[in-house]
Amino acid sequence: MATPAAITQSKQSYVLDKLHSLSGVIPIGVFLLEHFFENSYALVSPEKYNFVASKLETIPWRLPVEFLGIWMPILFHAVYGLYIWWRGKSNVFAHPWMSNWMYVLQRWTGIIAFFYIAWHLWTERFVTHGLTSYAAVANDLANPYAVAFYVIGIVAISFHLGNGLWNFACKWGIAISPRAQRAAAVFGAVVAIVFTVVGLTIIAGFHYHWVPLDTYVK
Repeated sequence: MATPAAITQSKQSYVLDKLHSLSGVIPIGVFLLEHFFENSYALVSPEKYNFVASKLETIPWRLPVEFLGIWMPILFHAVYGLYIWWRGKSNVFAHPWMSNWMYVLQRWTGIIAFFYIAWHLWTERFVTHGLTSYAAVANDLANPYAVAFYVIGIVAISFHLGNGLWNFACKWGIAISPRAQRAAAVFGAVVAIVFTVVGLTIIAGFHYHWVPLDTYVK
Protein backbone atom coordinates (compact mmCIF):
# COMPACT_ATOMS: atom_id res chain seq x y z
CA MET A 1 0.00 0.00 0.00
CA ALA A 2 1.37 3.41 -0.98
CA THR A 3 2.28 5.77 1.85
CA PRO A 4 0.92 9.34 1.99
CA ALA A 5 4.41 10.66 1.16
CA ALA A 6 4.60 8.42 -1.92
CA ILE A 7 1.12 9.52 -3.02
CA THR A 8 2.08 13.19 -2.61
CA GLN A 9 5.31 12.67 -4.55
CA SER A 10 3.39 10.87 -7.30
CA LYS A 11 0.92 13.76 -7.56
CA GLN A 12 3.77 16.29 -7.69
CA SER A 13 5.51 14.32 -10.43
CA TYR A 14 2.24 14.11 -12.36
CA VAL A 15 1.74 17.88 -12.18
CA LEU A 16 5.38 18.64 -13.05
CA ASP A 17 5.28 16.21 -15.98
CA LYS A 18 2.17 17.96 -17.28
CA LEU A 19 3.71 21.42 -16.86
CA HIS A 20 6.95 20.26 -18.46
CA SER A 21 5.06 18.99 -21.49
CA LEU A 22 2.96 22.16 -21.68
CA SER A 23 5.94 24.49 -21.39
CA GLY A 24 7.57 22.76 -24.36
CA VAL A 25 4.62 23.82 -26.51
CA ILE A 26 3.46 27.05 -24.85
CA PRO A 27 5.39 29.27 -24.68
CA ILE A 28 8.62 27.64 -25.93
CA GLY A 29 7.18 26.12 -29.10
CA VAL A 30 5.37 29.36 -29.91
CA PHE A 31 8.57 31.32 -29.29
CA LEU A 32 10.53 29.03 -31.64
CA LEU A 33 7.88 29.51 -34.32
CA GLU A 34 8.10 33.28 -33.94
CA HIS A 35 11.91 33.19 -33.80
CA PHE A 36 12.19 31.14 -37.00
CA PHE A 37 9.67 33.42 -38.72
CA GLU A 38 11.48 36.61 -37.75
CA ASN A 39 14.87 35.19 -38.80
CA SER A 40 13.39 34.26 -42.17
CA TYR A 41 13.54 37.95 -43.05
CA ALA A 42 17.25 37.34 -43.61
CA LEU A 43 16.16 35.49 -46.76
CA VAL A 44 14.46 38.67 -48.00
CA SER A 45 17.31 41.16 -47.57
CA PRO A 46 19.83 42.32 -44.96
CA GLU A 47 17.93 45.61 -44.71
CA LYS A 48 14.63 43.88 -44.01
CA TYR A 49 16.25 41.67 -41.37
CA ASN A 50 17.83 44.69 -39.66
CA PHE A 51 14.50 46.55 -39.74
CA VAL A 52 12.62 43.65 -38.10
CA ALA A 53 15.40 43.13 -35.55
CA SER A 54 15.34 46.81 -34.60
CA LYS A 55 11.56 46.67 -34.12
CA LEU A 56 11.92 43.70 -31.76
CA GLU A 57 14.63 45.51 -29.82
CA THR A 58 12.20 48.33 -28.98
CA ILE A 59 9.36 46.19 -27.60
CA PRO A 60 7.89 47.86 -24.48
CA TRP A 61 8.68 46.00 -21.23
CA ARG A 62 11.11 43.82 -23.15
CA LEU A 63 13.07 42.49 -20.17
CA PRO A 64 10.10 41.35 -18.03
CA VAL A 65 8.36 39.92 -21.12
CA GLU A 66 11.48 37.93 -22.04
CA PHE A 67 12.07 36.86 -18.43
CA LEU A 68 8.54 35.62 -17.76
CA GLY A 69 7.59 34.47 -21.25
CA ILE A 70 10.85 32.97 -22.52
CA TRP A 71 13.71 32.58 -20.04
CA MET A 72 11.77 31.15 -17.09
CA PRO A 73 9.81 28.59 -19.15
CA ILE A 74 13.00 27.52 -20.94
CA LEU A 75 14.84 27.24 -17.61
CA PHE A 76 12.04 25.17 -16.05
CA HIS A 77 11.74 22.95 -19.13
CA ALA A 78 15.52 22.46 -19.24
CA VAL A 79 16.05 21.77 -15.53
CA TYR A 80 13.12 19.39 -15.16
CA GLY A 81 14.04 17.81 -18.49
CA LEU A 82 17.56 17.14 -17.17
CA TYR A 83 15.98 15.57 -14.08
CA ILE A 84 13.85 13.31 -16.27
CA TRP A 85 16.92 12.46 -18.36
CA TRP A 86 18.95 11.63 -15.25
CA ARG A 87 16.35 9.32 -13.68
CA GLY A 88 15.29 7.71 -16.97
CA LYS A 89 16.56 4.34 -18.11
CA SER A 90 16.93 3.21 -21.69
CA ASN A 91 16.32 -0.36 -22.87
CA VAL A 92 16.70 0.38 -26.56
CA PHE A 93 19.39 -2.25 -27.06
CA ALA A 94 17.38 -4.96 -25.31
CA HIS A 95 14.13 -3.89 -26.99
CA PRO A 96 14.94 -1.89 -30.15
CA TRP A 97 11.37 -0.80 -30.80
CA MET A 98 10.48 2.48 -32.44
CA SER A 99 8.98 3.91 -29.24
CA ASN A 100 12.21 3.19 -27.35
CA TRP A 101 14.32 4.82 -30.04
CA MET A 102 12.08 7.89 -30.02
CA TYR A 103 12.42 8.07 -26.24
CA VAL A 104 16.22 7.94 -26.47
CA LEU A 105 16.33 10.50 -29.28
CA GLN A 106 14.00 12.81 -27.34
CA ARG A 107 16.29 12.67 -24.33
CA TRP A 108 19.52 13.32 -26.23
CA THR A 109 18.13 15.99 -28.55
CA GLY A 110 16.89 17.72 -25.41
CA ILE A 111 20.45 17.79 -24.02
CA ILE A 112 21.82 19.13 -27.31
CA ALA A 113 19.02 21.70 -27.53
CA PHE A 114 19.72 22.85 -23.96
CA PHE A 115 23.39 23.62 -24.65
CA TYR A 116 22.63 25.10 -28.07
CA ILE A 117 19.94 27.47 -26.75
CA ALA A 118 22.13 28.49 -23.79
CA TRP A 119 25.02 29.29 -26.13
CA HIS A 120 22.75 31.03 -28.63
CA LEU A 121 21.14 33.22 -25.97
CA TRP A 122 24.51 34.13 -24.51
CA THR A 123 26.14 35.08 -27.81
CA GLU A 124 23.17 36.67 -29.57
CA ARG A 125 21.30 38.24 -26.63
CA PHE A 126 23.65 39.00 -23.74
CA VAL A 127 27.03 39.53 -25.41
CA THR A 128 25.41 41.84 -27.96
CA HIS A 129 23.18 43.47 -25.29
CA GLY A 130 20.17 42.50 -27.39
CA LEU A 131 21.36 44.38 -30.47
CA THR A 132 21.44 42.11 -33.52
CA SER A 133 22.40 42.87 -37.10
CA TYR A 134 22.54 40.87 -40.29
CA ALA A 135 26.26 41.57 -40.66
CA ALA A 136 27.06 40.26 -37.17
CA VAL A 137 25.13 37.01 -37.61
CA ALA A 138 26.54 36.51 -41.11
CA ASN A 139 30.04 37.06 -39.73
CA ASP A 140 29.45 34.41 -37.04
CA LEU A 141 28.13 31.94 -39.61
CA ALA A 142 31.06 32.51 -41.94
CA ASN A 143 32.91 30.09 -39.66
CA PRO A 144 32.28 26.49 -40.81
CA TYR A 145 32.49 25.21 -37.22
CA ALA A 146 29.77 27.65 -36.20
CA VAL A 147 27.67 26.46 -39.15
CA ALA A 148 28.10 22.84 -38.06
CA PHE A 149 27.09 23.73 -34.50
CA TYR A 150 24.03 25.62 -35.73
CA VAL A 151 23.01 22.74 -38.00
CA ILE A 152 23.25 20.22 -35.16
CA GLY A 153 21.33 22.55 -32.85
CA ILE A 154 18.56 23.27 -35.37
CA VAL A 155 18.05 19.60 -36.19
CA ALA A 156 17.99 18.67 -32.49
CA ILE A 157 15.51 21.44 -31.60
CA SER A 158 13.25 20.60 -34.55
CA PHE A 159 13.10 16.90 -33.69
CA HIS A 160 12.64 17.62 -29.99
CA LEU A 161 9.74 19.97 -30.69
CA GLY A 162 8.05 17.67 -33.22
CA ASN A 163 8.27 14.59 -31.02
CA GLY A 164 7.37 16.72 -28.01
CA LEU A 165 4.11 17.71 -29.70
CA TRP A 166 3.20 14.03 -29.96
CA ASN A 167 4.03 13.54 -26.28
CA PHE A 168 1.99 16.62 -25.40
CA ALA A 169 -1.05 15.38 -27.33
CA CYS A 170 -0.89 12.01 -25.58
CA LYS A 171 -0.21 13.34 -22.07
CA TRP A 172 -2.96 15.95 -22.21
CA GLY A 173 -5.60 13.58 -23.55
CA ILE A 174 -5.80 15.22 -26.97
CA ALA A 175 -4.78 12.03 -28.76
CA ILE A 176 -6.38 9.10 -26.95
CA SER A 177 -7.21 6.53 -29.59
CA PRO A 178 -4.49 4.75 -31.62
CA ARG A 179 -5.73 6.57 -34.72
CA ALA A 180 -5.47 9.96 -33.02
CA GLN A 181 -2.00 9.12 -31.72
CA ARG A 182 -0.86 8.16 -35.22
CA ALA A 183 -2.25 11.46 -36.52
CA ALA A 184 -0.40 13.33 -33.75
CA ALA A 185 2.79 11.48 -34.67
CA VAL A 186 2.42 12.47 -38.32
CA PHE A 187 1.75 16.08 -37.33
CA GLY A 188 4.82 16.10 -35.09
CA ALA A 189 6.96 14.66 -37.88
CA VAL A 190 5.74 17.33 -40.30
CA VAL A 191 6.53 20.07 -37.76
CA ALA A 192 10.03 18.64 -37.22
CA ILE A 193 10.70 18.49 -40.97
CA VAL A 194 9.37 21.99 -41.65
CA PHE A 195 11.37 23.54 -38.80
CA THR A 196 14.50 21.70 -39.95
CA VAL A 197 14.13 22.84 -43.55
CA VAL A 198 13.37 26.44 -42.60
CA GLY A 199 16.19 26.56 -40.04
CA LEU A 200 18.79 25.12 -42.41
CA THR A 201 17.64 27.48 -45.16
CA ILE A 202 18.14 30.46 -42.84
CA ILE A 203 21.63 29.21 -41.95
CA ALA A 204 22.47 28.85 -45.66
CA GLY A 205 21.13 32.35 -46.27
CA PHE A 206 23.44 33.90 -43.69
CA HIS A 207 26.45 31.77 -44.67
CA TYR A 208 26.21 32.37 -48.42
CA HIS A 209 24.55 35.81 -48.23
CA TRP A 210 21.69 34.18 -50.12
CA VAL A 211 18.35 36.05 -50.35
CA PRO A 212 15.96 33.79 -52.30
CA LEU A 213 12.84 35.66 -51.14
CA ASP A 214 13.87 39.10 -52.33
CA THR A 215 12.08 38.69 -55.65
CA TYR A 216 8.54 38.66 -54.24
CA VAL A 217 8.65 39.87 -50.63
CA LYS A 218 9.22 43.58 -50.10
